[in-house]
Amino acid sequence: MILLWEAKMKGLLVLLAVSVAVFAKESFVGDQVLRITAKSETELVLLKELSQLEHLKLDFWTEPVEESLPVDIRVPFHSLQPVRAFLAYHEIHYNIMIEDLQALVDMEQREMINTRAPEPRSTDDFDYANYHTLSEINSFIELLVRENPNLVSKVVIGQSYEGRALNVLKFSTGANRPGLWIDTGIHSREWVTQASGTWFAKKIVTGYGTDAALTAILDKFDIFLEIVTNPDGFQYTHSSNRMWRKTRKPNSGSSCVGVDPNRNWDAGFGGSGSSNSPCSETYRGPYAHSEPEVKAIVDFVKSHGNLKAFVSIHSYSQMLLYPYGYTRTPCKDQAELHELAKKAVTDLKSLYGTSYKYGSIITTIYQASGGTIDWTYDQGIKYSYTFELRDTGLYGFLLPARQIIPTAEETWLALMAIMEHTKNNS
Repeated sequence: MILLWEAKMKGLLVLLAVSVAVFAKESFVGDQVLRITAKSETELVLLKELSQLEHLKLDFWTEPVEESLPVDIRVPFHSLQPVRAFLAYHEIHYNIMIEDLQALVDMEQREMINTRAPEPRSTDDFDYANYHTLSEINSFIELLVRENPNLVSKVVIGQSYEGRALNVLKFSTGANRPGLWIDTGIHSREWVTQASGTWFAKKIVTGYGTDAALTAILDKFDIFLEIVTNPDGFQYTHSSNRMWRKTRKPNSGSSCVGVDPNRNWDAGFGGSGSSNSPCSETYRGPYAHSEPEVKAIVDFVKSHGNLKAFVSIHSYSQMLLYPYGYTRTPCKDQAELHELAKKAVTDLKSLYGTSYKYGSIITTIYQASGGTIDWTYDQGIKYSYTFELRDTGLYGFLLPARQIIPTAEETWLALMAIMEHTKNNS
């Protein structure tokens, strides 16, 4: 009887916690994610026109840039009727990918609460198969450094707009080594990336000395890993709006907050594939490197001066991309980067059969100016790549936690291909 009562009370407490959390956050009740594949240039133009109607508050998860490429749009409940009417009038076909976004958000929140373990005493106890808050990831970073003082250190490369430390893990076995850079979470709502970042960090410390290929890499290179590249945005996805993408710096003259940190780099800055509207999800910012989260990496890259690879990890779409995004002119190392991308996605697929597209940004996904890896490539970092992790749209940014570890495991194989090639060709 007592056990039954305790079980009921636990269930009520979980329900209450979820209710309180949802009440305090942006609601997506009735919001749907529609998938549209333009069948003609005319339909593509119409979708672009639709994206400019700011009063509808549409959130384009993928952009309307090319025929045959699917466009995923989160449509708020209050905009469903006019959007459907627009599509019906122009005879544009669509599928409903997510029927009720809030149902997925609630499910994710329940899983986080139901599976929450006591605070880990070591990184062995950390739950890599669950999503975590910013404070939990920062605690993980401190634990990892404390447990591995001869291999791992924490480098604070700057502060976010709201004053949070921009923490980078440095894995090093000697002084004055060339470096390999990995970042996750530059777009805050892409939670599988930060979760994969913690798994990568643990994999590096457990693999050194036991994995011959990784050991050889770390005997020659330092690895730098920034797990939460956009901490203000990430915190906001937990506290207020699960779908927040941008930074959190206010924009002068606008009530809309934040800049897309992957349109803020000085590589074709301000060109096509970014927006000059502060309310847009792809707002480029007032000038290149205006965001402290971006400027901190810029300063680090320049001060280090010897990074040989730079990998920025996003979700979703299952793609591995190399420069350029802002111009159709092929980068001078395209042949080599293409072959390496092919090997990396082949290695990735070998584990669970997950298929990735690969190629230059502009030919594989869309034109995007002011992007991270275009800038790093132009700084002389040849092996500059962007990943778009799982999935292809069934869950989008709300990938179930059960897919975290498989995603990280398969992505690690591709990362190893890139890092080994860099080691052997630098």
